[in-house]
Amino acid sequence: MARAQTLPEEPVRAARRAPVLAFVRRYPVAGLAALILGLIVLAALLAPVLWTVDPKALAPTQRMRMPSAAHWFGTDQFGRDVWSRVVYGAQVSLIVALAVATISVIAGTLIAVVSTYIRWLDGLVMRIMDGLMAIPGILLAIALVSLSGASRLTVIMAITIPEIPRVVRLVRSVVLSVREEPYVEAAISVGTPLPQLLWRHVLPNCVPPLIVQATYIAASAMLTEAILSFLGAGTPPEFPSWGNMMAEGRTFFPIAPRIVLIPGVALALTILAVNVLGDALRDRLDPKLAKRTGGLR
Repeated sequence: MARAQTLPEEPVRAARRAPVLAFVRRYPVAGLAALILGLIVLAALLAPVLWTVDPKALAPTQRMRMPSAAHWFGTDQFGRDVWSRVVYGAQVSLIVALAVATISVIAGTLIAVVSTYIRWLDGLVMRIMDGLMAIPGILLAIALVSLSGASRLTVIMAITIPEIPRVVRLVRSVVLSVREEPYVEAAISVGTPLPQLLWRHVLPNCVPPLIVQATYIAASAMLTEAILSFLGAGTPPEFPSWGNMMAEGRTFFPIAPRIVLIPGVALALTILAVNVLGDALRDRLDPKLAKRTGGLR
């Protein structure tokens, strides 16, 4: 009797796993990238229990120690454990990436949808977006951080503002094409309210390109945060981040290159994994590419 109750669950679980397994078979490199990214996220979430110590604790007697059983990646010029700082630094990069991608996608989508359906507002909004895109994002971020002071929230907002125009242009192009579709015109002709029209017919068409765009924004945000921290205009020094670690260790690179190389490799692997996963999602979610390659089977 107990066996009969568990049988219906097995086909359901198999059906849920099938799309994931098909995606991995079709894009094995993307599957590897997802595994690497998953491990990095898991390490960031479980940082306190992964044999780490306080990443800000100074130990002058333990300065510049080589890797050992006590310090897996050795120590830096202040005696801080490099392994602990790398693991906790992943939290900063992932929080910044997630926050920037979420805020920029939501804000950019709202701005694009509203401006596209309010014709007189469209031209004004797009000229503002063009003006923001004309300014290099890193310079705008440095200026905002310099005016507001270095903090995690300031870094997130400084990176988000240059990313919003890119989302606006992407969503606007999708909305302009969807707006002319026969089913949208039919919905308008029968008097469908604008909020319902946007929610049921327009926004669902924006989801696939936004998912792909969000992955690129997340990768760009991690790189920009590291650059700002390296220049001293990003995350405050008391918070361990990969950019801070590379900035503080560059003076000691000739005698202890691991202080710079280890966080640099962690940053490069994370960005590479996000970009590879974004490319695979683009191929999977783009109907034209899926039809050309035969899609997933």
